[in-house]
Amino acid sequence: MAGRAREPGGGKSACARRHRIRLGTPAHERPGGRLAGTRAGGPACPRGWGLRRVQRVARAGLNRWVQATAALALAGAAAWLGWRQYERNWLNTPLNALTEPVTFDVVQGASLATVARDLERRGLLDRPGIWLRHGARTGFATRIQAGEYRLLPGTSPATLLDQFVAGDVLLHALAIPEGWTFRQALQLLQGHALVRVELGGLTDAELLARLGIAESHPEGLFFPDTYRFPRGASDRALLLQAHARLERELREAWAARAPDLPLTTPREALILASLVEKETAVADERPLIAGVFVNRLRMGVRLQTDPSVIYGLGERFDGNLRRRDLEADTPYNSYTRAGLPPTPIALVGREALDAATQPAETPALYFVATGLGDGRHYFAETLGAHNSNVARHLANLRAGRDHGVR
Repeated sequence: MAGRAREPGGGKSACARRHRIRLGTPAHERPGGRLAGTRAGGPACPRGWGLRRVQRVARAGLNRWVQATAALALAGAAAWLGWRQYERNWLNTPLNALTEPVTFDVVQGASLATVARDLERRGLLDRPGIWLRHGARTGFATRIQAGEYRLLPGTSPATLLDQFVAGDVLLHALAIPEGWTFRQALQLLQGHALVRVELGGLTDAELLARLGIAESHPEGLFFPDTYRFPRGASDRALLLQAHARLERELREAWAARAPDLPLTTPREALILASLVEKETAVADERPLIAGVFVNRLRMGVRLQTDPSVIYGLGERFDGNLRRRDLEADTPYNSYTRAGLPPTPIALVGREALDAATQPAETPALYFVATGLGDGRHYFAETLGAHNSNVARHLANLRAGRDHGVR
């Protein structure tokens, strides 16, 4: 293929060979000075020869600079990508120091940097800078929540930050038993070391007003259950939670009530449920107890339930229910007054609510404890049968005492 003929002399032009010009020689060092190529400087070179050589040399230098810069940029990018990969790996690797559960406090108002220092000081976080950058990138740095946290083995730095942002704090348990009175539950609640007391020293009416509950008596208005709460939760917050739960459970039980009950309101169902709650802790007996009470309400017969009498006695009750107590009239004495007591007499669980709203169909009008210490009862349809059951009850009590059973 025809091409441009190369001049002898290793690629140098005749002009360059004639003047012994090295490639890249500055113009002022060439033969003829800055006007090399004119006759005054020697044999003439082609017009523009020096400019073209300068341009070619400049282009070569520029190419080398671009290549060097590109190489540096690639090296920097590779290093950055490598570091980012290292950060990702670190963020998602379980913390080595968490070999067992650890409790850690995030103080109210603490910044993420403060939390990182505290974690590092306790030996839980070995790369706080990476953790802080992750918080800044994700926008989590300003969203951490104060509280007491339980850090578990297997937690990575990333999930640790997620836990702080979600406010997934350590929850403590407080169990309020079914059948307790409100005052018993309040004493338990306000006596808990991790509960902040806001409602101490208030009367029942004052306490209900502070809770925004439009009632005059607090009994039965709070649902007994195990409640979980963060350290420092207030008694007010827990009581509101228990009240909301009671309202929900009562609403559901009332909606599913049996037809033709001698009850006109959910409140009456709650009062009846509290009597059932206090009479038995045996689950399969609750509907039967409720059935007996419903039968007596339909007939207009006094309920004659000892727990309501005891509740009416209050602090006067010394553990022994005597005949004079049964005859002492109070609003809660179901031996002297017909119908339901004016308020619930205890905190009521869901099984008692269901029993009150869906009682068993039974002909029984009476029941008495077996006296065997098993919490169960003898049921009877007639007074004569009931009196026989009472005799069995007393005999069982005597036999139990003879055998050291209490």
